[in-house]
This record gives sequence, structure tokens and C-alpha cells, in this order.
Amino acid sequence: MSTPYPFTAIVGQDDLRLGLLLNAVSPAVGGVLVRGEKGTAKSTAVRALAALMPEVSVVPGCRFSCDPAAPDPACPDGPHEDASGVSRPARTVELPVGASEDRLVGALDIERALAEGVKAFEPGLLADAHRGILYVDEVNLLHDHLVDLLLDAAAMGASYVEREGVSVRHAARFLLVGTMNPEEGELRPQLLDRFGLTVEVAASRETDQRVEVVRRRLAYEDDPAGFAARWAGEEAELRERIAAARALLPEVRLGDLALRQIAATCAAFEVDGMRADIVMARTATALAAWAGRTDVLAEDVRQAALLALPHRRRRNPFDAPGLDEDKLDDTLEQNGGGDDDPEPDGPGDGGGDGGGGGLPPQGDGPDTPPPPADGADDTPGRGGSEQSEPGAPVPGQGGEQQPVRAGEPFRTKMLSVPGLGEGAAGRRSRARTEHGRTTGARRPEGALTKLHLAATVLAAAPHQRARGRSGRGLVVRRDDLRQATREGREGNLVLFLVDASGSMAARQRMGAVKGAVLSLLMDAYQRRDKVGLITFRGRDAELALPPTSSVDAAAARLESLPTGGRTPVAAGLLKAHDVLRVERLRDPSRRPLLVVVTDGRATGGPEPVALAARAARLHAAEGVASVVVDCETGPVRLGLAADLARDLGGTAVTLDELRAESIAGLVKDVRGAGPGNGDRRAA
Repeated sequence: MSTPYPFTAIVGQDDLRLGLLLNAVSPAVGGVLVRGEKGTAKSTAVRALAALMPEVSVVPGCRFSCDPAAPDPACPDGPHEDASGVSRPARTVELPVGASEDRLVGALDIERALAEGVKAFEPGLLADAHRGILYVDEVNLLHDHLVDLLLDAAAMGASYVEREGVSVRHAARFLLVGTMNPEEGELRPQLLDRFGLTVEVAASRETDQRVEVVRRRLAYEDDPAGFAARWAGEEAELRERIAAARALLPEVRLGDLALRQIAATCAAFEVDGMRADIVMARTATALAAWAGRTDVLAEDVRQAALLALPHRRRRNPFDAPGLDEDKLDDTLEQNGGGDDDPEPDGPGDGGGDGGGGGLPPQGDGPDTPPPPADGADDTPGRGGSEQSEPGAPVPGQGGEQQPVRAGEPFRTKMLSVPGLGEGAAGRRSRARTEHGRTTGARRPEGALTKLHLAATVLAAAPHQRARGRSGRGLVVRRDDLRQATREGREGNLVLFLVDASGSMAARQRMGAVKGAVLSLLMDAYQRRDKVGLITFRGRDAELALPPTSSVDAAAARLESLPTGGRTPVAAGLLKAHDVLRVERLRDPSRRPLLVVVTDGRATGGPEPVALAARAARLHAAEGVASVVVDCETGPVRLGLAADLARDLGGTAVTLDELRAESIAGLVKDVRGAGPGNGDRRAA
């Protein structure tokens, strides 16, 4: 077994370490979500935490880690009456993003269950993680059906496995820890709320600290055991401090003043539900115990808010997580959190702006420099200071204009890809999936996951006499088993092709266009699609955002989009053709939906309209589903966008129709238009 990197050897990342340690002190806090860019020690810190967790007492031989002091009466390995306990280290169980449902919850032996009535159950990762840590790296990429199972287990503290009337239940209480890179997409709100705390991490920009990170990492890779031995003393001290804080935790008093501050803070930031209040109360109590105190102070409430609230106040995927700390301080002061509170003693108070909670010294590594103030953003059109009026020409840019703000997003109806796909689970187009309504049965390929009971019985029934059946049980062979085929929904690749030329540059018009695209992006987020963004203006087209699951990244690129110049429609369509060709090789099962946002006025070069038509017919020949959002306005309309839609084999819709109830007809048109709208599986 490899030697894990010592927790105390991690340089900086004080918020990350504090969030993990508070969960080690009080697992009732509810886990932690670590958000940050790649290469910031997220996974290293989580894996290192396991060595600091206190040992757990378990019933010998129980595969479900029952506590001998309070065994689960429904344990599949039970009953455990008067069982003695043995101690073992707490487990950290990793859930791979591509894990199957059976690997997560366990699997029943269907053949034995049918033939013998025996509940032969092989435990999954939820059973392994009981009374330990369940770690999900890249949790935002986890498939929806696994997210549903995690939500059920987290809510009920148990896992249920049911297959055609045969069921098994076992306890599954674990500390949920997830790491993610926000550039790759966001979490579903339901799962986001299940994480007690969230921390943001970023690589230090301070030279000395980066040098120390590299020095320690190289030393660890050269001699992992020797490096861990050098930090054994600090690890032992931290382990003892966690044990002491756990012992002190029941004695910590959460007074009425602290409770009022918690309730007022949650109300001021308009978080949904009451889970935030409960998590804040538990976190503040753990902070006091970590500092060695028995009273919760205003500093504890403030730090608890900074850890427990940022991810709970998002209203849509384009909202950046975070708290207004000035507003937080005002709320605490108005509710009795002024300067009258006694100052905590020692470095372990857990206060300040997300300090490391009094961790052991970090050797020669310098302290982490303070992060930039929240809300600082100098990007034009994104809330920073602007020197030019939006829509005004940019000096020296040949007619290029300043980005304009997007109009208010609105709710759109669904656009879907025709036919029946087999892509990743989502909520847009029809597809063969592991979940959904049962449409038939087939022989299983590999392991059986969803039994079609009626088809299995029909396959086995004619052979009962030949197999010598004498009792009531059905004699079932492997060849009799039938896999249920199901139809559900898949996520698609929604590729936006946005006209940013001068003909689109009128201020109100471009604001409305951006608002429409933002609305479609929000729809793509809710339907679990991948998105890409191509813009065309001047003489060429640009891939502003390669296909990604990060819808908020696409929104950010769109908002800062400049406009001006000619309208190279053909260049944009050819760029889209190249992007889809590459994505077809990378992910052949994910089908695309091309959304072209333009007024259709092709300009620049010889015969621009004819070139655009030929480029559009390339997409039509490959059966790419498409819709053209017609942005043409004014009393005189040329109808060029509708002509482009016909060449694409898709349909056209105006900006007004995009938000109207009549868009239900558009869905039908998209499905029925164009060649090759049969049962396509290509992306």
C-alpha cells in the first residue's frame, strides 16, 4: 500500500484544511465540497485526512461495519447479539466517476434469488464507506443516476437495493467529500445542498510558497516513507488535537445569542430551507471545540457562515458562489456580534478570513497571502469599471464595439434531437438508457443489471420438465435471464454558433440576442448537456469555448463578446463542421444540436450567400439537427435566416417565438426537418 502524503505537510490551503478538520471533529457537519482549479492539492488533502481520523470499533466479520455498541438490527450479516468489537482505521472509499450502479449500492444474485429465494448480496461502495469517508473526485461529472442514489443514502442513512421484489437494506452513514473543477460544470442543486461546507482553493501566486510546494512534493516522490516519517510528529499532534476536540464537543454550549446570529445570517442571505441554519450551528460548535473553548463566539458564527453558506445562495448556474463579507459583518453586529465579545485565546480560534484553524507549523513554508477581494472583476461588461459606453466603438479596433450586457434570461421550452440515441444520461432527447420506462427485453451482454422478470420466466418455462423440476422453485439457467431495455433521456452537445458581426451590433438588439443565448444555456445546464460556443465576425470564425460541461464558462465568454465587422456565415458553419467532426471521434454516442444565432446576412468575399448555403448543406448531409434563431428586426425583413435554416435541414424561429408558448410547434419541426432524422447514433 502506498504511503499517503502527510496532511500537515500541505503548504497553505488553510480553508481547505480547516473544512476537512472540522468534519473530522464533528462528522455531523455533513462533509465538504472542495472547488478549485486543477493541481491545487484537493485530492491530496482528502486522501491525507484518513490517517488522522480516529479508529472505529466494528463487529468482527461484518461486511457492513456495524457498531458493536449499537448494531444495525436489519444488517444483512446480522443479527449481532452481544458481539464484541475490534478496532480498525476509518476507511476512505473512492467512488469513480464512471462506476456502475451495482458497484455503488451492491448487487443481488438474481439467479439464486429466483431459483432458491436466497438473498445473496455482494456489498457495494456505500457499504464500504459506512462510518468512514466517501470521496468523489470530479463529483460534478458524476452521472445523474449515481447522484440520485447518493442523495437517497445521504437523506436516509441507508442504502436500499431492490430487484423485482427482492430487496436488501443496510446502513450507509458516511462523510461525503467531493472535489471539482468548476470549469468542467456545476453540481445539481440537490447534491450541492447535501455538502455541509464548501471551500474554494487556488494555487498561490507567491513565489516562495510555490517553491516550498515543489520542494516538498519532490522530496515525497523521492522517498515517500522517509518524507512521511519526518512529519510523523506533527501528524501525531494533529491527531491528538482532533481527539481532544471530539471529546470536548459535547460540552460546547451554543447560546441564544449565537443561535440568533445564525438565524439572522441565513435570513439575510436568503438561503433556501433550514439546512443552512443547522449546518452553521454544527460548524460553529465544532469551531469552538477545535479552539478548545466551551462557548460559541461571534467569530465562530462568522467563520461558519463563510464555510456553510456560499454554495447555498446560488439561484442559477451563472451566479458565482461567495458571500458579501461586509453584509455578513453588519448582520452579526446588528444581532449582538459587535466588539463586546471576548477575544479568543491562541492561534486556534478558527476566526479571521478562513485561517487554517491553528494547524501545526508548516515548516519553512510561508503563510498563504490573502486572496483578492470578492467581486473584483475588471472584465468589460461583467460588473467592473468601464471607461466606454457599452456598444460604443473601441478605439483602434477597426469598428469593433464594446461588449453590451445581456438581456434578462427567460425560460425556454425543450429543443430535442430527432431519433433515438444512446448517449450519456441527461434530460433532452430520447435515448436507450439504464433508467427510464421499460420498452422490451434482450439477452444480456456482460453482467445483468436490470432483470426483465416476465421475459425471464417465459424463457425458462418451456424447459422445466427437461430440467427435472420437482419442487415449487423455478429452475433458471443463465441463458434464461433477460435484460430489460429502457428508454429515457440523454444529454446532447449543444453547439452555439453566434453572429457577432456589425449587422448584429445595435445595442438593444445584441443585448436581446445574448439574453436569448443565456436562456438556452440555462436550459442546457438543466438538461445536463455539453455546450460549445463559436462566434463569427470580421473575416473568420473563432472557437470561443471548446465543448465542455461548464455552462457558466460559456455564459462568461458570451457576456464579454465584442461585436463589429463583416458577417462570414460560411466561415462560422465550416468551423462548426470541424468542431463536430472532432467531437464525433471523441464522444461518438453524444448527438449534437447546432443552434445558429444570426440575422442571416452573409457579407464579405465573393458570393458570401452561396458559400454559406454550401457550408450549411454539409451539416444537412450528415443529419445534424439544427435550429436557426432569426435575429432580424425592423419593418423590412429579408428572410435570410429562414433560407439558411432550409439549407441546414432545420427550422428557424424568431427571438419572440423563442419565449412564446408556440415553441411547442418548433420542437415538432426540429424533429421532422432535414434528411437522416432516423435512428442516428453519431454525435
